[in-house]
Amino acid sequence: MADGRGTSSHSGENLLFLTDEQLRQAIEAMFFAYRGFTADPDRILVDMAYGRAHHRAIHFINRAPGTTVNNLLGLLGVTKQSLNRVLRTLIADGLVESQVGKSDKRERHLYLTEAGRVLEQTLSDAQRVRMRGAFRDAGPEAVAGFRTVLETMMDPEMRHSYLRLKENSG
Repeated sequence: MADGRGTSSHSGENLLFLTDEQLRQAIEAMFFAYRGFTADPDRILVDMAYGRAHHRAIHFINRAPGTTVNNLLGLLGVTKQSLNRVLRTLIADGLVESQVGKSDKRERHLYLTEAGRVLEQTLSDAQRVRMRGAFRDAGPEAVAGFRTVLETMMDPEMRHSYLRLKENSG
């Protein structure tokens, strides 16, 4: 817990000069936090025989309706074969609709169906509950610091994609 002066209120450590052990602990905390963050959607998706790739595709199609398959490939950082397998399932199950591009017939634009929007809402609600509670407990300074850490850890290309999504949501 930061005290606002760059030190931890737990042990007075200066956060600018972390030891390898402190960094290892942060890495482990990130792994366990990710497990918690994904646990709720995983429980929802398991009965549908879907995984995290399906969740990520649904999330980003919802964030950018009409996005192209190529754009989604870039956002997700998966192979075309992997994404096509996920999209085929989501389309066959009536959660995603693929439309041929108006200006470029080779492009496929992706949209969530009503059922897809309902599933996306359910998955996001589960994660929002967890995030809201954690943010409330941590406080506004910790939340701002957490966002800064996450954004700084992103590869430049991913950060650009993230910032573009952020701009389009406002």
